[in-house]
Amino acid sequence: MSQSSVAAIPAPIQFSPSQLSKISGRLLSALAIVFLLFDATIKVLQLPVAIDATKQLGYPSNIVLTLGMIQLICLALYLIPRTAIFGAILWTGYLGGAVATHVRVGNPLATHILFPIYVAALLWGGLWLRDQRLRELLPLRSARV
Repeated sequence: MSQSSVAAIPAPIQFSPSQLSKISGRLLSALAIVFLLFDATIKVLQLPVAIDATKQLGYPSNIVLTLGMIQLICLALYLIPRTAIFGAILWTGYLGGAVATHVRVGNPLATHILFPIYVAALLWGGLWLRDQRLRELLPLRSARV
């Protein structure tokens, strides 16, 4: 193999721990954002699937648009870096209500009751990984023996 062919191979990209943390945080947040944006959109558009699901949960169909608008407001606050923590707090309240609703109607634990908790974990985990201020406020602590 000649010297010129070895030099043509690009070096792997190296990320610092803080860069890797931000990238991981953005990916986790993106997963939650895509789901929440989809959910808000079908509610704002008042698609039959959203109306039917809302009725099955015991809520009147006329609340669907309001829920979608609340979701869009929470999402906008989460997407703005200066208000992201406030947005995550609001989402935590909204998703807590979703957990309570699924418990009330007797839905399955792993697929329905815990799903809002999975989404909240993605929101907070993504935010924690990409926001140094939040990591300082809520540091991970090692277990002491």
